[in-house]
Amino acid sequence: MKFKFTALLWVRRAVLATGVLAVLVFFGVQPLRASARSEGNAFIRIVHASPDVGIVDVFVDGNRLLSSFQFATVTGYVPLPAGSHRIQVALIGTGVNAAVMERTIDTSLDGAYTVAALGTKATGFSINVFTDNNLISGHGTKVRLYHLSPGTGSVRVDVGAKAIISGLAYQQVSDYVAIPAGTYTFQVTVVPQDTTVPFSATLQPWTVTSVFAIGLFNGHPKLELVSAQVAGIPHMPATGSDPRPQPAASYPLAPWLVGLLVALAISAAIALQRLTFVSRRAALLPGK
Repeated sequence: MKFKFTALLWVRRAVLATGVLAVLVFFGVQPLRASARSEGNAFIRIVHASPDVGIVDVFVDGNRLLSSFQFATVTGYVPLPAGSHRIQVALIGTGVNAAVMERTIDTSLDGAYTVAALGTKATGFSINVFTDNNLISGHGTKVRLYHLSPGTGSVRVDVGAKAIISGLAYQQVSDYVAIPAGTYTFQVTVVPQDTTVPFSATLQPWTVTSVFAIGLFNGHPKLELVSAQVAGIPHMPATGSDPRPQPAASYPLAPWLVGLLVALAISAAIALQRLTFVSRRAALLPGK
């Protein structure tokens, strides 16, 4: 009788364990909802690179996104619903109807964009949009230069004796340059004047560093290099360009695994039922 009671207890435990396993596996490998991964968003960051405009307010679709936004400032990425958006820049406190520059931009799902306010009174003001790519391969890093300095002429970037970027003109952006993580001194040379501006930065692993040439080579405010570093996105299929950290991937539940779990649960339940019946019958027999 003691043996049968022990067997009954173990079968009950097996049924409970099978049920718990089925729940854990089912919920642990369900496909990730699209809303949890991207929420239907694109991502933009704003750069104030217009020397003559001064402090501004920035509006998106008529709503204020930034207040008191100063020259030579770069924001982090902010999410926006993917699609078309109206970007407007106005002098501080003057309101959206007094915008001095505006542009409609088109964004795609999980796309990352740099929106730059550019120009001077002499050249005119404008908004430029650059498509970013924050994917990183391996454990390295990459760097990119945005030439946003009016009247400066083309630039070249050297690391040591090697030119990594050359012939970059105003309102252009370089290709991404993949280099090992580490601390570097970049020599940014204004080619027509043969004048070099050194710039030092520590490139952390798994990051993307953007360097913005902002200001005036001949004038005020002076030419300066402003950097922004963001965490990279592992270069794997279907990761997109979302600059935010991504949730851990999950996978659909295989049909054969569902069948196996169901079969185990049914078999354990039948065994429990039979053993319970045998135990009760044995308890009713004389001398038991």
